[in-house]
Amino acid sequence: MIRPQQRRRREVENMQSAMGVGDEVVTVGGLYGTVRGIDDDTILLEISPGVTARYARAAIGKVNKKADAGDDEAADGEAPADSAKDAD
Repeated sequence: MIRPQQRRRREVENMQSAMGVGDEVVTVGGLYGTVRGIDDDTILLEISPGVTARYARAAIGKVNKKADAGDDEAADGEAPADSAKDAD
């Protein structure tokens, strides 16, 4: 019984330490937000456009969507397809 608890605690700690700016997260209280800043023990969350709040890092329950640089590449990949349609 102790082993699964240790594994779950380690997974949560890893998730909380791997968070980065731009990640969409959910707090343990159910508040959705986007990470705008990270300090040692606190996270600055944007909970609506222009509204930020500071939370303890331990209050983050889940990372919904990781911010990645692949979004820019996907947009670049769509541009040639649109150009090909215009040429026809």
